[in-house]
Amino acid sequence: MTRDALWFVVDFLPRWLDRATTADGAVVEAMSLEAETDTSAATTLTQARTIFALTHLYLVTKDARLLEAARGIYCFMDLALRDATGGYRLSTENALQRSYDQSFALLALTTLRRVDPDAVPASRITDLWRFIEEELTEPATGALWDDDTMGVDGAGVGAMRAQNPHMHMLEAALQAFEMTGDAVWLDRATHLVQLAKQHFVDPDTGAVREFVGPGLAPLTTPEGLRREPGHQYEWAWLLHRFADFGGDPMARVMADRMIAFVEAHGLRRDGPMIGAPFDAVDEAGRVTEATHLLWPLTEAGKFHAATGAPERTRAIGKLIFERYFAGGSNPVWSNRLDGDGRILGPTALSRLIYHVALFVTEGARAGLWPIDDLPQTKTFQKETTT
Repeated sequence: MTRDALWFVVDFLPRWLDRATTADGAVVEAMSLEAETDTSAATTLTQARTIFALTHLYLVTKDARLLEAARGIYCFMDLALRDATGGYRLSTENALQRSYDQSFALLALTTLRRVDPDAVPASRITDLWRFIEEELTEPATGALWDDDTMGVDGAGVGAMRAQNPHMHMLEAALQAFEMTGDAVWLDRATHLVQLAKQHFVDPDTGAVREFVGPGLAPLTTPEGLRREPGHQYEWAWLLHRFADFGGDPMARVMADRMIAFVEAHGLRRDGPMIGAPFDAVDEAGRVTEATHLLWPLTEAGKFHAATGAPERTRAIGKLIFERYFAGGSNPVWSNRLDGDGRILGPTALSRLIYHVALFVTEGARAGLWPIDDLPQTKTFQKETTT
């Protein structure tokens, strides 16, 4: 069977779940190219992303096996990773509560509750948002603290504040709005867009900064000058979605500037990986990391699918499935390639299923490949991993 979006849903995903789901219902953190599983402590990030990815795919495919698997992983996450505060711990061995992880928990809970209200009590979502507001939000600015420790102690001298938790909290708020229709979520999304415009978007270029200082001011350090092409696409996709849902249409102008920056500076122009976003450039667009992680391709692909560029979307899909998923019969993929398509990051990180699932569904919604009304086959089998 040709490796493509349909193959990913029909063939790859069932085999991956068979191997990646443990006896207690968790998803392993990673697998090697030989399909050897990583027995590290289970993280909220991996569990929540997988719950969302499977439920999101279910909404498109109506494949009941996906919903069954999502329910099982959610039961594990709720029992093993939820804290009495209503938030979620970094892992089963680390009680730190990061705002980044809470955004994915919110994404998972609101989507699964929409599909199966009995699986997720409404109080889980209410308690989680209360925790985010009371423990992870800076009162003076409304920006997110990186974690609950920063929420108690503040951002000390030399600390950096990241755009990434804000971006994914925007994603979660928009998903919650779509899943519930409650306008409060669009209000929350509006606040996050305004924060991005004020603190994380470089007014000179329109590109998103990765890090700012403890008081949210720009930094001139290498970290402060870092720009990731993948995040320009990811933010742009979210800003278009925000405008589509009734948010400020000027968000599209913000998105256009991000795309102009990445299209001018952030793409490989030749060779086997032509069209792939670089992993990082600086504020002037000079390439600082000329490698190619998997997730920036999915972000570029879903942006192009959603904004009407079918040929570019198909070209990115070809790169993703023919190069990163070239693992033979094992249900694995490569995390990073060089400019010639050689493997640099052989570990298949389970949390990346989320990125691939969104790319696949955006392409399907654009009519580029069919993945709905799939034939029902065997149920997913949970294989014990050690």
